[in-house]
Amino acid sequence: MVMTVKTVLRAAAGLSIVGGLAAGAAMAAGGGGPTIEQQKWSFGGVRGHFDRAQLQRGFQVYKEVCASCHSMNRISFRNLSQPGGPEFPEDGVKNLASTYQVVDGPNDQGKMLKRPAKPSDPIPSPFDNEQQARSANNGALPPNLSLIARARGIEVEKPFWMVPVHMVKDIGTGYQEAGADYVFALLTGYADVPAYKNENGHLVLIPAAQAKGDKAALRCATVDRGEPGKPDVCNKLGDGMNYNVYFPGNQIAMAPPLQDGQLKYSDKSPETVAQYAKDFAAFSAWAADPKLEERKRIGLMSMLYLLITTVLLYFAKKRIWSKVPH
Repeated sequence: MVMTVKTVLRAAAGLSIVGGLAAGAAMAAGGGGPTIEQQKWSFGGVRGHFDRAQLQRGFQVYKEVCASCHSMNRISFRNLSQPGGPEFPEDGVKNLASTYQVVDGPNDQGKMLKRPAKPSDPIPSPFDNEQQARSANNGALPPNLSLIARARGIEVEKPFWMVPVHMVKDIGTGYQEAGADYVFALLTGYADVPAYKNENGHLVLIPAAQAKGDKAALRCATVDRGEPGKPDVCNKLGDGMNYNVYFPGNQIAMAPPLQDGQLKYSDKSPETVAQYAKDFAAFSAWAADPKLEERKRIGLMSMLYLLITTVLLYFAKKRIWSKVPH
């Protein structure tokens, strides 16, 4: 959701961002990256399923906030009404599609024409090409969000001998929501750039309240700790960049896209940055894996089939071999 300064509303500082600032400050001070917490998702686990209302709210967030910069053209309008997804009414999806213009053709004269979109058409991209997208976003290219929940994940810092244990745990719990966890963390991870004071070449983190009145404080997106005898290096926020706790390097071209009260929900859900972020993260998880519910259902049926088959084979083996003299 990369946006220009004129078109983006700055996110209000909330509790989630304050907490994120503390984590980001620890990373900037040279102590490892912040931990992205696992959220509770209705589609998590081996029996998980999507919350229809949440997917509908997530699409609203995409349409009203993200769609001005980001494409999601691997999803067709008709997918929005199919089972397992947001399940909007078909008539509503047809009306929605007709509000978009798509390029079609060529006609008999060899010209490309524009026509209202149909439910079978992919959701159009906001830009015609990469160059146009970069020009509108100060050189940054907004990523396609169709598969963003599969393209992103959580890096777990554990000793090498703990990696197999961690993998077995994820397999046993059916954890596949790392992408959604990352998207949620990113959208709620905007904060003020941490402030530091220089003490004989060593940069020391200053509490946010104290930093407001300290003109000598250094604002550092990250800090490179110097080798013995050498000073620390302050990496300042680049021009046009924004500080984000969970983005690698803490500098991201996308300005904070969400703020409390920005969107109006018809189902009385909380209109907060955290709720908007969670709804969109869930929607992006569905967009990246529209057959999740069907896949999990078939997986459980297959496991049940194998279990029953195993029991039957065991008793068949006992019966057959019981007649063989020892």
